[in-house]
Amino acid sequence: MAIDVPVQGTTETEQETAASTSTWSALRPLVLRIHFYAGLLVAPLLLIAAASGLLYALSFQAEKIIYSHELEVPVGDRALPLAQQVKAAQEARPDGTVTAVWPSSEDGATTRVLMSSPKVDENKSLAVFVDPYTAEIRGALPSYGGSGALPVRAWTDELHRDLHLGDLGRYYSELAASWLWVVALGGLVLWLGRRRRNKRALVLPERGAKGRRRTLSWHGAIGLWATIGLVLLSATGLTWSRYAGENIGAVQDQLGGATPAVSAVLDGGSGGGGDHEGHGAGHGEAHQGADVGIDKALQSARAVGIDGSLAIVLPSEGTGYVIRETDASFPVHLDSAAVDPASGEVIDELRFADYPVLAQLTRFGIDAHMGVFLGLTNQLALALLMVATIMLTLWGYRMWWLRRPTKGRKLAFGRPVARGTWRKVPVVVLLPLAAVTALIGWFVPLLGITLVMFLVLDLAIGLMAKVRARA
Repeated sequence: MAIDVPVQGTTETEQETAASTSTWSALRPLVLRIHFYAGLLVAPLLLIAAASGLLYALSFQAEKIIYSHELEVPVGDRALPLAQQVKAAQEARPDGTVTAVWPSSEDGATTRVLMSSPKVDENKSLAVFVDPYTAEIRGALPSYGGSGALPVRAWTDELHRDLHLGDLGRYYSELAASWLWVVALGGLVLWLGRRRRNKRALVLPERGAKGRRRTLSWHGAIGLWATIGLVLLSATGLTWSRYAGENIGAVQDQLGGATPAVSAVLDGGSGGGGDHEGHGAGHGEAHQGADVGIDKALQSARAVGIDGSLAIVLPSEGTGYVIRETDASFPVHLDSAAVDPASGEVIDELRFADYPVLAQLTRFGIDAHMGVFLGLTNQLALALLMVATIMLTLWGYRMWWLRRPTKGRKLAFGRPVARGTWRKVPVVVLLPLAAVTALIGWFVPLLGITLVMFLVLDLAIGLMAKVRARA
């Protein structure tokens, strides 16, 4: 039986360092090969996601310019009662049913009256813009989601999410989000484990470098700065995905991190009273019976501290008013209250501070992904991150091209790391790594399926190479 004997003159720390270096030397080719294949095959999807994400980040400011007539009005002396503004919208659009109202939140801003209408898709509302000082109708546009995205932003959002292909297109975005964190973290590990002359070259592109070395320097340094943002985008993007999103939601519920909702159910009512996302009360039957009116309901909500930028969901059969704050910029104001339409009394309150910590973090992450958490700062950060992703992808392809053989065949591409790299990884590292990979592949199904496809393709190419070599 062999016994490991420490080399004379070495300390225990030096031996541990040597063992760590040896493990990384064996593991690095495997990480490099995975990073190469993932970057090569998934990069087109990441490029599309980054380009569409850049358009989405810029759409916030474009929306303010394109729809300035609908969004802005001259400041008047006094705002009219909300009921009067809603009545003006109903008279202008008698074919619609009012479901929610977004009161003017600042001087010179219009009030949005949201309606269900046969002229817009089922998952959208018709937003009628009303001058709060004169009740003049400034226009009407389709509005999507709790963020109130108007046509330009809604179009870029759908482009980013599913390429306007519906459920089929969602596979693209889920696949991109599933691999983004793998590519980003793999690249980070490779960059940190690379030998370099000075520490400056770790965080900044190398001066005086040329050719592939220069491209690698830019790719690694910019990737280092972008890694955290890319991993967060990947994680938050997966929460909306079809398959991984279901698993994430199940885990979140098990950990007690489900997002709570204010209850607007009246005594004896059967309607759902959740925290509606601004479309209205699910387009159900309108409330019948006594109603103190929207202005009294708003007054009651403000009396318990619900103020600022608000969305008011009108009552439906069995439920009351839901008044919620919509200011997601930091510090957030996302409290909500439910008001009984018959008496005007507040029947339930929900403070954002009372959300489970996991639910709060989820909300922060989603809002940051959507560009609303920190307003313009958030949108500029997203735009820079998307530009960085585009450049990282192009630099990756350029390095692949620069590694191609320049002699012999006229057209050739860069060669990947040699096969069989996993055999060099110590068993004590390989087995846990394989187990973790299998678990992640099950939890993020599209990642697991495509990883198996990569392995099958790689084996097939290897077998073909052996057959040609024997021939």
